[in-house]
Amino acid sequence: DTERLLKITGELLDIGQVESGTIQMKLNPAAIGPIIDYALLANRSMLDQKQIHIALELEEDLPMVFIDNEKTAWVLTNLVSNAIRYSDEGGTISLAVKRIGARVLLRVEDQGQGIPVQYLAKIFDRYFRVPGSTKGGTGLGLSISKEFIESMGGEIDVQSVFGTGSIFFVYLPIASLKQST
Repeated sequence: DTERLLKITGELLDIGQVESGTIQMKLNPAAIGPIIDYALLANRSMLDQKQIHIALELEEDLPMVFIDNEKTAWVLTNLVSNAIRYSDEGGTISLAVKRIGARVLLRVEDQGQGIPVQYLAKIFDRYFRVPGSTKGGTGLGLSISKEFIESMGGEIDVQSVFGTGSIFFVYLPIASLKQST
């Protein structure tokens, strides 16, 4: 449970930055591939433990995105971790990355229990947890994710069907030529 304690401590430090308005963003042009690799590696033991397969769809020739690498890796790691937590053993999580206009979309889809429709609007609220959830968590991960992504000029959203699963969408701004030099 040391891992869980470290995660909670980190989330509390992050939420402190969010609440005080002192989030430090180190925005740079970056390739998204290494961030995906990091998030999958960080979740490898949970994936193996639950025998969950990752279906990865990575569009070729993706442009650089203008992000804070560390915070984007944290968000993606959190989304994959949540998808694992709410998925059944032996299930599949889809992770798709593609360009949409002036943004790159990261899409994380699980086949878990889904989120009841009446809670979808609250899912990114600080400390919110779906009532009756037995999967643990602090209710901070998604709110911190939203703060981080929006602080980078991105967007995060969710679609879910209760009993079927959830899809989280993260839109990241593409780095302009000026930012890349």
